[in-house]
Amino acid sequence: MTKTMTGGEAIVSAISAHGVDTVFALPGVQTYPLMDALKKVENSIRVIGSRHEQATAYMAMGYARATGRPGVFSVVPGPGVLNAGAALCTAVAINAPMLLLTGQVPAPFLGKGRGHLHEIPDQRATLASFIKWAERIPNATAARQLVDEAFHRMNTGRPGPVALEMCWDTMARPGPVSDDGFALPARDSVADPAMIAEAVALLKSSKCPMIMVGSGAQQAGAEILELAERLDAPVTALRGGRGIVSADHALSVSSVEAHELWRDTDILIGIGSRCEMQAMRWRGMMDASDRLTPPRKLIRIDIEPEEMLRLKPDVGIVCDSAIGAAAVKDALAAEGFAISGNRERIALARERSTDLVRTIQPQVSYLDVIRKALPRDGILVKDMCQAGYASYFAWPVYEPRTYITSGYQGNLGFAYPTSLGAKAGCPNKAVVAILGDGGFMFAASELSTAAQHGLGVVAIVFNNRSYGNVRRDQITNFSGRTVASDLPGVDYVKLAEANGVKGSRAGSPAELAPLLERAIAEDVPALIEVQLDPDEETSPWPLILRQDVPYSP
Repeated sequence: MTKTMTGGEAIVSAISAHGVDTVFALPGVQTYPLMDALKKVENSIRVIGSRHEQATAYMAMGYARATGRPGVFSVVPGPGVLNAGAALCTAVAINAPMLLLTGQVPAPFLGKGRGHLHEIPDQRATLASFIKWAERIPNATAARQLVDEAFHRMNTGRPGPVALEMCWDTMARPGPVSDDGFALPARDSVADPAMIAEAVALLKSSKCPMIMVGSGAQQAGAEILELAERLDAPVTALRGGRGIVSADHALSVSSVEAHELWRDTDILIGIGSRCEMQAMRWRGMMDASDRLTPPRKLIRIDIEPEEMLRLKPDVGIVCDSAIGAAAVKDALAAEGFAISGNRERIALARERSTDLVRTIQPQVSYLDVIRKALPRDGILVKDMCQAGYASYFAWPVYEPRTYITSGYQGNLGFAYPTSLGAKAGCPNKAVVAILGDGGFMFAASELSTAAQHGLGVVAIVFNNRSYGNVRRDQITNFSGRTVASDLPGVDYVKLAEANGVKGSRAGSPAELAPLLERAIAEDVPALIEVQLDPDEETSPWPLILRQDVPYSP
């Protein structure tokens, strides 16, 4: 069936066909036809307006990360797209499927360099240089096919962000639009039997394997756990893989516990992971040929063939994480092979690590309070702050998609708008953002967004009046000299209340507990300021950046 629609209406019809229920947007003249089309379907697609393009994109990223569904957002071209760039490159880092819908200069001005409003040279090529795919919709008729292609691209293989642009005059121009979808070929993700056989042969020589999981294994929890139980192997993660195997399972270990186990580990199985912790955070782990230092062996399961060149494995299995993990487990089972006897070793490592973790104060005590108050399925979004760094190893994660970070991009200030997107996507879950005062101010204007749309996120702002990590590094490495790392005092409670958000203040973990419990129960936008002395915070980095432990069979 064919209907006459504007370009904006055709885009909205197409995203509706893909089940989109929320669009994060900051409108402008180049996207007016799209915004008007969204208004016409407001009963089926909610539009959440923000205060800055970067925050708009982070909200879409939080929605995608928390739900596993694509996050859709719209900003103006040129400066709006560039402002959104930080979130787009972060989405690449954490495998978040996102769709950017933006405008362009009028079609007669394309490529002319006349200095039309928001014009930048070759916006499409700029985006395509760092996200999965970017394309221009030439007219309303082509919208459905290109939107279908966008959803195919962002969800096929390694998930990630894509973008569609449309000139503002053609976005307003009507044309014939078919409501038929376009079938696109699925990408094969079958494990190579020869590689599975090699992995099995290698594992049959192992006594103490370890499994490292990352963002690329979010959907593979059941298969990974079955493989881990057959191998009696500890399962660990640094950031993106947290919760794939629940923290309260006997085989789940934190990064600190994994380091305690590393001396005996003979084979590392990386599943949907760059193995950053072992290969980069634990110094001395990689040799000159981009391999793990012998005699330890590496098996990798990853959807991206290029990953096998970045950190070279002894056995590389290119396929979906769930398919690969299941194939290895089934092949081991077919040969009747299993490992036992490692759980006592894992329990001892957990016991030894406890005292180390408890030395990181007061951050760990605050995390204890937050973990007790937040339900098992509650979502924690951590910013680049002292409590956030400590959460890498001191925050138990019980379910996938409930611990959200900025991955290897390490974006300061991403967490508050990202948490709003997570709450929009998961309205029935409690969402807490832990923030430093420096990072919070990157997006403090989104307090107004939270209040306007009733997004019941609890923001815990740890106020140490500094960019704490920078300040510590300057003091340590530059004879105590600091520059641009100390911040003025801000009353964050007043700031919250001025934006319609409930504010309160705590001076200790004991004071935080009842305030947080009440805020989570009320499920309304809230901010709790925690005042700290930066000189009294223990650095968490000694438990993140570790030295290699020589293999000792």
